Amino acid sequence: MTNPIALIVDDEPDICELLEITLGRMEITTRSAADLTQAYALLEQEQFDLCLTDMQLPDGNGITLVEQISRHHPELPVAMITAHGNMESAILALKAGAFDFVSKPIDLQILRQLVETALKLHKPKPALPQTSPPVASANEPQLLGQSSAINNIRTMIAKLARSQAPIYISGESGTGKELAARLIHAQGPRAEGHFIAVNCGAIPHELVESEFFGHKKGSFTGAISDKEGLFQAAHGGTLFLDEVADLPLGMQVKLLRAIQEKSIRPIGAQQESTIDVRILSATHRDLAELVKRGEFRQDLFYRINVIELHIPALREREGDIELLTEHLLTRLAIKGGRPKTDIEPSAMKALRSYPFPGNIRELENTLERAVTLCEGNRVTVEDLQLPAQSATGEGDPDQPLEAYLGDIEKQAIIKALEETRWNRTAAAKKLGISFRALRYRLEKLGLD
Repeated sequence: MTNPIALIVDDEPDICELLEITLGRMEITTRSAADLTQAYALLEQEQFDLCLTDMQLPDGNGITLVEQISRHHPELPVAMITAHGNMESAILALKAGAFDFVSKPIDLQILRQLVETALKLHKPKPALPQTSPPVASANEPQLLGQSSAINNIRTMIAKLARSQAPIYISGESGTGKELAARLIHAQGPRAEGHFIAVNCGAIPHELVESEFFGHKKGSFTGAISDKEGLFQAAHGGTLFLDEVADLPLGMQVKLLRAIQEKSIRPIGAQQESTIDVRILSATHRDLAELVKRGEFRQDLFYRINVIELHIPALREREGDIELLTEHLLTRLAIKGGRPKTDIEPSAMKALRSYPFPGNIRELENTLERAVTLCEGNRVTVEDLQLPAQSATGEGDPDQPLEAYLGDIEKQAIIKALEETRWNRTAAAKKLGISFRALRYRLEKLGLD
């Protein structure tokens, strides 16, 4: 095995020497260029495994080099060296296709972590045996569908997996935003690290900082031992911030600093510790609108929204209902240890015509209920219990008013519970009612 080769592009001799020594100790061969012209010439002569470039060069901007490499050498990860605190340049580089960035003065620990992660992109993945299409698994996440919308998502995920840029995943509730985040992690160089998912809306405000950054024993009442935070748990891997819009403003400031500085300080600690974490975030809410209303920090919004991945609603995925239904029925059979349930053509037709405001999560819940209710291991239209749809796609108001309002209330509560992963305290807060009121409604509607 030959040593990896890195291209260093910087006109400061001291920086070049520092990078050459550091990479040399990692058994990486280096080639140096003082400007864009020399860099382009070296790119034509050799195949590189990594490129590190300064932002300001004598004959142009490092962004130009990033764009050139993205077009002509898409397999080559390139990292930008930026001035300290110049996050605008770092974000521009990431949007242009940079793998990651490192700030001056260069923290050698951060640099080594960046290099190690980048080189993993060139490690050949083990070949998969050529077999028939995979059987549905009860646990393995899969992005199913053949619609153009879902094929575009697959292509985007493959590209985003090669970058370390923060990704903002938008989309309605139940569309599979966490699944997309898991796939970005699994297909990237951090796949061997931890994937830590956290629902930001389900953490009590007074515990948010401790949950994210950890704390030292005795740092506050109740801190009876040292506690590792989510950032430490995700070190070397990916931290997925679900429902990031629910973070309190005070925590948004601290999160922004942690992302920018790539370091955190646990509560009660005297020193900061370096973190190596990729940030993915998601919410079903309109973050841009929340920024306008002053409910979400604009600087944090721009930092986590370097690249946006929008997950389409189920109603926008024409032709995928049948495939998803078959997969979910197979998974339910595996999970329940029983033969797969069939579905009548009329029931499948009903599923195709229903708009599924709750998206894939609603489809899954509908099928799980239908499989439980059906007779003879065959799902009928009646077993689906789909809400009646008017011409406008809304629920049918011709039923008795009390029942109609009860259905609306029931759907609102189920949605809030699903969005908070069935955390009743967080769901009550989302609904704007007390915990006691929510408990009463759950009992009244038979959801307890």
